[in-house]
Order: sequence, then C-alpha cells, then structure tokens
Amino acid sequence: MTIPTRAAVVESGGAPFTLSDVELDEPGPHEAVVRMVATGLCHTDLGVASGGLPFPLPGVLGHEGAGVVEAVGPSVTGVVPGDHVVLSFTSCGDCRNCRGGHPAYCATWLPLNLIGGRRADGTGTISRDGEELGGHFFGQSSFAERALVDERSLVKVDPDVPLVSIAPLGCGVQTGVGAVWNVLKPVTGSTVVVLGAGAVGLSAVMAAALTPATTIVAVDRVAERLSLAKELGATHTVNASEADLGDAIAVITGGQGADGVVETTGNVGVLRQGVDALALRGTLVVVGAPPFGTEVALDVNGLLGGKRVVGLTLGDAETQAFIPALVELVKDGRLPLHRLISSYPFADIDQAVRDMGAGKAIKPVLTF
Repeated sequence: MTIPTRAAVVESGGAPFTLSDVELDEPGPHEAVVRMVATGLCHTDLGVASGGLPFPLPGVLGHEGAGVVEAVGPSVTGVVPGDHVVLSFTSCGDCRNCRGGHPAYCATWLPLNLIGGRRADGTGTISRDGEELGGHFFGQSSFAERALVDERSLVKVDPDVPLVSIAPLGCGVQTGVGAVWNVLKPVTGSTVVVLGAGAVGLSAVMAAALTPATTIVAVDRVAERLSLAKELGATHTVNASEADLGDAIAVITGGQGADGVVETTGNVGVLRQGVDALALRGTLVVVGAPPFGTEVALDVNGLLGGKRVVGLTLGDAETQAFIPALVELVKDGRLPLHRLISSYPFADIDQAVRDMGAGKAIKPVLTF
C-alpha cells in the first residue's frame, strides 16, 4: 500500500514548484515515514530545480526537513513513532569515511543524496498516477507533507524545541558551523573571515563567536546583512562594494592576514581574494559551490607559506552528535538561528523562492 501525500513537484529544469498529490512507497526496513512540520529552503534546492544538476525530473526536492516520526521500518532502531527529528543527508554507513566518522564524504554520497533520485538499490520512493518521480533527495525529499526518509538521514532531537526553529540545521547551518568548528578550529586570538553573509556565512559568524577567535570579519555587499552579522558576533565588517577585500583585511589584521577564511559565495574571484588574504599557515574553507567544472587560478608561490585550501561538504559533520549539540545551543539562546529565519506556509513555496532570490529572506522555512 502506498502512502498518499501532497508535495511540491518540479516538472522540469527551470519550472516552478507546483503542489501535487503523490504517493510514497511503503517504508523499507531502514526507512521511516515522517510528518513534516517545517522544511528549510536552500540554494542547493534551487540549483537542482533550475536543471543545473542531473537529478531526475519531475521530482521532489527538499533537504532541511524537520518533523514527527509516524511509522518506521522493521529494522529501524534509532527512532520510534512520535519522536521529533531533524532530517539531514544520508550515507552508506559502511565505507572508509563513514566508518571513520566522516559520512559527508561517503563514497556513494553523490548518488545517494544529490543526483540519484532513488534508493541505493535503484528503486523509487515517490510516484504520481503510477509514474515514478525523482525522490530520495538527501534521503528525504522533504518538500512534502510526508516524507519517506532513510534511517541515516534521521536525527532524534529534543521535543521541547520548536521544529520550525531548527529545520535549517540539516544542511546550511551545520555547514557554516562545521566550517569553523571542524576545519578551522580557531585558537586563542585567531582571525576568522567569512565571505558572504547569507545563511551559511552568518552561521559561520555565530560559530566563530563561540570560539577563542578574537577577530571575526564578515564580508558582503548588502549593508543590512553586515549589520546583522555585527549583532550575531562579527567584530568587523567589510562592504565589498566599497572597499578592496585584501586592503581591508590587511588593515584589520595589522598586515598579518587572516588565520581562517570561510568562502560561501561560490564566486571564484572572491575565492582567489580570500586565498590571497590568508596569513602564513592560514586555511581557507571552500563552501560555496559554483557550477560543476568551474576552475580558479591561484598563485602557487603564494601557497608556499603554508597556506591551505580545503573543500567542505556539510560541515564534515557526524550528524548524530553534531545536530543535537546545535539544538541545545538554539534552545539555550547561544545560537540565535531565529534571526535568519523567515517562515512561509508550504503553499507559498514559490514566494519563498522569489524572496530568497531577491535577497529578502536569508533562510526561508516552509511550515506545514
């Protein structure tokens, strides 16, 4: 027996999201049915919806879900019906990186999460009028009133924390926080520069404010976002439309450069400026993702001072430990995620998309 629900379907690359009646497959041994309460909207969803990645369309996207478990497959042990969960990426659990605590670098990450549209065994999870749709997006496809979720995408969370306030933890927030905590790991007196003050960048700013870093610089072209960055913990801001980034960082750091840089814009020109602004032995974390095949030119001799450029997926987080810790910080008011969130009824998903594209909403969250 299939499970009827309503989902936002993208019919083809560049088409809008349209609400449609669909059917979920019955949960397999390691799957659960989750009634969605909230789902964050991420630039990755928009990139796939535009046709920029080979995800099978028509399909159902959504990968920052939060909801309540309704049913579980016979082999699921981590959650039971009634549990509150945040949904994140899935992974195989058995490759070298999964076993080593780095599931974001799972050997099968791309087909399981981003481009496959089906379970690992090739079977579909969502259909409409008997025709299979692309699904299993990040193991969840949470742009729907109910989602069929891979067990490794499920993270049980404190039921006292409103799910609307923590839905973005599954992707954007853990990416920004993980860039700082899991890669840069600032020591006392460090300088951290965050390029781009969107949801990921502002999450990195908040994370840096919880470390021994003493100088936290937010860089953007939108004055309002820079003002918000100051309120969230940035000690300095740079408006890139008014000042040269390299010159500004040199002034702020007394000519030493930045110990750590988080690049969230996906602009290779900005990435190059960030690398050039690094201090000796400094590290730049590449978070922003331009189109596949994009290249960047770097001064090789400039790297010989011990500079590192590190790519990052989803904060290099082990979700079962990382996300509950973030939930506690949200609950205690130490990670004021609500400052980034704008809520929209699920039916207004296209308005949320427009507002995100226009820069009116930092982190749209759809509510059900």
